[in-house]
Amino acid sequence: MVDGQGKGQGKGREKGRGARERILSGAARLFATQGINATGMEQVAEAAPVSKRTLYAHFRTKNDLVIAHLQGLASSGATLETVLTREDIPPLERLLGLFDQPAPEATPVRGCPFIDAAAEFPDPESAAHSYAREQKLRMTHLVTTLLTELNYPDPGPLAEQLVTLADGAASRAMVLNDPRYGRHARAAAQVLLAHALPEGSA
Repeated sequence: MVDGQGKGQGKGREKGRGARERILSGAARLFATQGINATGMEQVAEAAPVSKRTLYAHFRTKNDLVIAHLQGLASSGATLETVLTREDIPPLERLLGLFDQPAPEATPVRGCPFIDAAAEFPDPESAAHSYAREQKLRMTHLVTTLLTELNYPDPGPLAEQLVTLADGAASRAMVLNDPRYGRHARAAAQVLLAHALPEGSA
């Protein structure tokens, strides 16, 4: 009896996880193609596909869904910042990797999803805007850490310059639908990094 109940409960949990994944996947597609605010919860339920009851069982509000979506992006390995945490490439290449499109085969080209979310939720106190800000501050922190590791004498201001270049390049790549646009910012970043080195360093 206990064994049978355990098996049933396990299947229920598996179904629950599957529904949640389908909801997030459907929401991601819709948010990317038509924007967050323009996407209704009914559309998400249809795209999953799940009932509205199931949708609201996993995400009580649209804000909950948006935050889960952004959290999923942050851990997906497909955002601008991901390259900064890779340990299989040297620190300098991680920094320059900021200027490479995370998914060069994507059509149309997407900009930074955290900047997009902040633009759709302009109130700086809103949950989505706050989460986007946290990710951008984390990006700056990671860049500062790498610059410190590379012995740059004043890493803070240089980090701000590099992340500003990276975010700007990502936005222009999206507007121009040019996955290689980051090469221009990468060239500028190389100049910044070379000039910021102390004399005698190479």
